[in-house]
Amino acid sequence: MHAVTATDKEAAGVPGEGFEQFVRLRYAELLRTAYLLTGSVAGAEDLVQSCLLKVMPRFERIDEPLPYLRRAMVNQRTSWWRALRRELLSARVPERAGGDPAAAYTERSALVAELKKLPERMRAVLVLRYWEDLSEAETAAVLGCSVGSVKSQASRGLARLRVLLESGERSGR
Repeated sequence: MHAVTATDKEAAGVPGEGFEQFVRLRYAELLRTAYLLTGSVAGAEDLVQSCLLKVMPRFERIDEPLPYLRRAMVNQRTSWWRALRRELLSARVPERAGGDPAAAYTERSALVAELKKLPERMRAVLVLRYWEDLSEAETAAVLGCSVGSVKSQASRGLARLRVLLESGERSGR
């Protein structure tokens, strides 16, 4: 009887420690990106799990798994959205708190609520570019589009967010 080694696991078709370690190290980051793409905790968890399950069997052959998984999540979310043919939006934006320690949380919640109202592609550009802090070139690579497209989508997306947030403030939401 001998001990099972990592080589034995790989030979048997079981993913090696590389995948498990990657998930341990990057799960929170992937979950954050997924949350911003979906707008819900449950949707984010489903999205990450779905993409990890698809990637697991071929993980060892993927050169750069983080960008690969980001792209997979964007693609999967777009597929889900197309299947639903509509987005679930919250009816009201939370009110801003003045001077309250939770003000930052409230502002962030309002921003995420308004982000949900943007088209899928525009939302993906803003999430990857500003929340994930990817460069324009990295964002373009993840989304499979040109840098110019990322720039224009980011510019239009930010402008729309400003309008949505300002109209929410004026209406007292």
